Amino acid sequence: MTGWEELAVLAAGLGAGVLTSTVGVASLLSFPVLLAVGIPPVVANASNTVGMAPAGLSGSFGYRRELREHPKVTVAVLTTCAAGSVAGAFLLLALPPGVFEAVVPWLILGTSVLVGIQPLLSRKLREMRGGEVPDRVHMSPQTTVWATLTGVYGGYFGAGSGVMMLAVLGFGTDLELRILNALKTLAVMAANVVATVIFLVLADLDWLAIGLLAGGSVVGGYVGSHIGRHLPPTALRTGVVIAGLTAFVVLL
Repeated sequence: MTGWEELAVLAAGLGAGVLTSTVGVASLLSFPVLLAVGIPPVVANASNTVGMAPAGLSGSFGYRRELREHPKVTVAVLTTCAAGSVAGAFLLLALPPGVFEAVVPWLILGTSVLVGIQPLLSRKLREMRGGEVPDRVHMSPQTTVWATLTGVYGGYFGAGSGVMMLAVLGFGTDLELRILNALKTLAVMAANVVATVIFLVLADLDWLAIGLLAGGSVVGGYVGSHIGRHLPPTALRTGVVIAGLTAFVVLL
């Protein structure tokens, strides 16, 4: 890589780190930059996962107040996404490159729409149930399954996995959006860290790209957590939807 290319990868790591802790489409910034500087797709994908792991760690640390409010849900999200990402990482290494190309954009589009309409649908569902229905502050078995599947996708590719997790938790619980955003960041972190361990042993990696991404992303993840905490719920939800629609267009 030239000096300018190294600077571009570093900047991509910083920007993607901010996105990890806010709207959740970090890989759509960092992954194309790795491709643009000439790294082969599978190597770029694995290197991107390893390089972006520090963003999830610093972002989750930045959201530690929110994560402490519902410790059982925090543990459930951490374990389900970590377990799912193991399968996703092995799928990335075993399947032909681009095997999910046709499906991923539509998956991201669908979850983006769900994030946008989730408050309306949740309100309608509560009205249908009638009476004083207690808030759902724990993950049901169905939500646990969907969270695990999102972890599988996070370990395999990950672009838009934060948006997907936000949709899963938004429909499966009645937690505040700021807490859901913290849990989403934790989910991305779990998937990236577990996949990183596997890739360190089994995958071809570009260590220069990883170092540059990690240097930028660890700062961006922490900064993004403070931005996400102070964004009004409507602004945060709108940002997530816009980011998801942008991801759909780019990937399509």
